[in-house]
Amino acid sequence: MNLNLEEIKLLIPHRKPFLFVDECEILIPGEHGISKKTFSDNEYFFEGHFPNNPIVPGVIIVEAMAQTAGIVVSYKLREYSDKSVLFMSVNKAKFRKPILPNDTVKFEVKFLNKVRDVYKFSGICMKEDIKVSEAEFSAMITFK
Repeated sequence: MNLNLEEIKLLIPHRKPFLFVDECEILIPGEHGISKKTFSDNEYFFEGHFPNNPIVPGVIIVEAMAQTAGIVVSYKLREYSDKSVLFMSVNKAKFRKPILPNDTVKFEVKFLNKVRDVYKFSGICMKEDIKVSEAEFSAMITFK
């Protein structure tokens, strides 16, 4: 299932300037997905990170992976409209190469395990089929 930006907005609450996914392909609902993002040269964070040498901050890369996992899980639970996905932890984050203005990257996430309402995922970020970063992270799904 391929989701466009408007379909993604139905699944997670993030909006500009803090939505870092342009599209998402759900490979296995709740377990596996790949999203895409093109970081335009006018992203708000490039002004200060860093002047004359803009790169996408690592925290934004991890956030995009987490948003992708949130989309993958929320797609499986889409019949529940009163849920929230709350980021809990990040581990084993590594950043190998910079992401620059106008780069298009893919974020691939895979389900690792679930304990009660806490989901754990691994994620990688690829630019032109080269792994530029990776991390493991967890989030809690709450229902109101």
